[in-house]
Amino acid sequence: MKLALVIPNYNHHVAIEKTLTELARFNLQCYLVDDGSDEQTRYILQALAEKFTWVTLIQHPYNRGKGAAVMSGLRQAYRDGFSHALQVDADGQHNLADIPLMITTSEQHPQALVSGQPIYDESVPKGRLYGRYITHFWVWVETLSFDIQDSMCGFRVYPLAATEQLFSQQALGERMDFDIEIMVKLHWQGTPIVQLPTKVIYPEDGISHFQGVQDNVRISWMHTKLFFGMLARLPHIISKQIAPQKDPTPDQAQSQKHWSTMTERGSFWGIKLLAECYRLGGHWLCRAVMYPVICYFFLTGSTARHASLDFLRRVQQLQPHHPNLSRDINWRDSLKHFFAFGNAALDRIDAWCDRINLDQVDFDDRKILAAQADTGRGAVLIVSHLGNMELCRAISVHQHKVKVNVMVLTQHAENFNKVLQQLNPQSSLNLIHVNELDPSTAMLLQQKIDQGEIVVIAADRTSSSSQGRVTYLPFLGQDAAFPQGPFILASLLDCPVYTLFCIRQHGRYKVYVEHLSDSLKGPRAGRIERLTDAMSQYSQRLAHFAQQAPMQWFNFFDFWRKDELVSRNTQHTQASTTHLPSQDR
Repeated sequence: MKLALVIPNYNHHVAIEKTLTELARFNLQCYLVDDGSDEQTRYILQALAEKFTWVTLIQHPYNRGKGAAVMSGLRQAYRDGFSHALQVDADGQHNLADIPLMITTSEQHPQALVSGQPIYDESVPKGRLYGRYITHFWVWVETLSFDIQDSMCGFRVYPLAATEQLFSQQALGERMDFDIEIMVKLHWQGTPIVQLPTKVIYPEDGISHFQGVQDNVRISWMHTKLFFGMLARLPHIISKQIAPQKDPTPDQAQSQKHWSTMTERGSFWGIKLLAECYRLGGHWLCRAVMYPVICYFFLTGSTARHASLDFLRRVQQLQPHHPNLSRDINWRDSLKHFFAFGNAALDRIDAWCDRINLDQVDFDDRKILAAQADTGRGAVLIVSHLGNMELCRAISVHQHKVKVNVMVLTQHAENFNKVLQQLNPQSSLNLIHVNELDPSTAMLLQQKIDQGEIVVIAADRTSSSSQGRVTYLPFLGQDAAFPQGPFILASLLDCPVYTLFCIRQHGRYKVYVEHLSDSLKGPRAGRIERLTDAMSQYSQRLAHFAQQAPMQWFNFFDFWRKDELVSRNTQHTQASTTHLPSQDR
């Protein structure tokens, strides 16, 4: 790595000497670009270039703009054999103490553009601060990612080979639009982006060359061109995102995260916005806002997308003429799967907010739960992430006043649950927040059963600590790992066990309840066989309903990967800010 400094300057004569003095200790060649400054500044810069022998002065005969000055410095550094260039503003805004960290980061990521991510103090003008967020939004749209958190900071290290390649192929804006445009286009070109938090101040005697009307018009026009540039690249982005993945090697599989280590892809305020749309306009308004968001997550969520395609292809192989699937499964089927997930999330809110009309639900098996309720003894319902099992609460409360307790993994839908509680403060009364199925959980649930309540447990996902406690059972043509925990817990509770599936058919929900066992408790000698038999019955019914309604099974991860090969690192993996709830129940 061979690094140089690039400093654009237009009439900054107050702070430039102090800036150069502080930079001297880094012992780097510096390209100081005079972008057509006035006579006073020009003389000062010439004197400083003579004083600091490591400074090379580049002069523009007239003012061309900050972008043009930076390009002149970067291209000269590249011609002189430098591999990287650190851009620093001349007005003292940047925290030069962060330079060692930026250099180290650039050494670790030599192909990346390393940029500062500003942390402002009270000196920042509010208009400039708020205006940045408009640009942030458009940059996220133009890149279809959250890789660039701030595109306007001029404190950055450029990889000069990639930058020169861009300069030789495209014309870029030469004024205040430059910093944004070059970052977006380098991202398009495949250059990684690494951002580091850095303090930025606005000196009291600082000079701003931002021209309110002209530069805002330039930046708006630039975003317009970038947006349509993104649309032109969209087919390539989609084809690249949905390209089939090769089966991972065991080492690659080991590095992939277990589903439970991933947090929900959605910010609180994003989900809150959708909830307000739901409150004001119901499903139609919420869908109008939600569908573009789902498209974004479809494009950026490669793990979920490929898992969806894999599952749908397995169903299609077993049922070649399935009415809900294409003859040749493609990305359109997966996108429909994502949309179905969004619609199910709205129906879930309906269920918890008591907006589901029971006339919309076919529940022919209600007599099974009614008979159980009449005994005064509770029961366990084994459910899945298929359809809308949350309807069981609404149905039970309205018909038999039976309290239903749904076990949820709180950390995987904290934002969604908070917004749900705001929509209906009573919605969380019957949620039992747990991390794992431990003895204290069993004791709590035993009290619920003794009081005649229903306990609902999903059994189609392994937990973060279930490694070694799974049973492999045939599922859609291949063995898959099913967790033993829910069935062990049901045996400890020593009560009747039922399966419940609730799927949407022809605009209505249909609930299926089937008796699994009077009790899974019994002699120790046959315990494994007894639990395995119950798990096998459950997996067969899950496979049946998953084939019947494939678009309603929302397990967006590789369900068939060997459980022992999946990494269970307890540190959560954050994807960027999303707006949809994860499937946590």
